[in-house]
Amino acid sequence: MDNFFQIVDERRSTKVYDPHVEIPREELVSLLESAGKAPSAWNLQQWKFLVFDHKEVQERLLPIAYHQQQVHDASAVVAILGDLEADKNIDPVFDPAIEKGEMTAEIKEILKKQIEGAYSREEYPRDAAFSNASLAAMQFMLAAKAKGWDTCPIGGFNPAALISEFNVSQRYLPIMLITIGKPLQKARKTDRLDIRNLIDWAE
Repeated sequence: MDNFFQIVDERRSTKVYDPHVEIPREELVSLLESAGKAPSAWNLQQWKFLVFDHKEVQERLLPIAYHQQQVHDASAVVAILGDLEADKNIDPVFDPAIEKGEMTAEIKEILKKQIEGAYSREEYPRDAAFSNASLAAMQFMLAAKAKGWDTCPIGGFNPAALISEFNVSQRYLPIMLITIGKPLQKARKTDRLDIRNLIDWAE
């Protein structure tokens, strides 16, 4: 477990990548599988991953990301998408648990009513898409570092252009891009605010 804290400490946002390094799809699938084990509200897994892993599609993505060179040079780019209709995942998520005897049909119905109530509120689907997909994004970056890859989350891109250019379903909301690859130069260790100034103890 000690290695986890080393991974957290050594993770940096890398912006200069070796453009000649490729990442196997099997490796990306493995990393995204780890990302998919992130916690989520009701285990609905409010995320989807759009992967750009060759230069032709990365070049199409480049103007959408305001010509940030790392988008072209990285071994791959993963667009983290939030699921606005994750309430549709109720059956595929809960039915296997019922079949294995880990959940009763009655419990499923209780959870279903909770979920339907939440998703009937106007702001909830978007809020849940952002918060839960972001958990998967962070888990992806930590998994990548554990496997020797560097990453960088990118919020500076045009979501509407991404949706249009790559035919993203209206069910999904672009949350962020994450570049992944091997660095050409070591990323700078950034200064952090004193955590003691960011903690309030409730009384």
